[in-house]
Amino acid sequence: MKISVDISLYPLQKAYREPIIAFIEQLAHHSCFEIHYNSMSTTVIGEYHQIMPILQQALATTLKATPQSVFIIKLSGGCHPD
Repeated sequence: MKISVDISLYPLQKAYREPIIAFIEQLAHHSCFEIHYNSMSTTVIGEYHQIMPILQQALATTLKATPQSVFIIKLSGGCHPD
């Protein structure tokens, strides 16, 4: 099943850019899905069974490194370009 996941990360600290860049780099190392970047979020498009384990690991790594963070995640099975 193809999905799109729109992710926004808000580290609650003064040096907020570094955790965002590190999170995006974790996702960018994988070639099994498309990544689209914009100023407020990152969108990942691909197969559910490939995206979710990678996303789970990246979220855990980020929250461990920067526990005072907020993720806003929108997941859709039908809102992606074909």
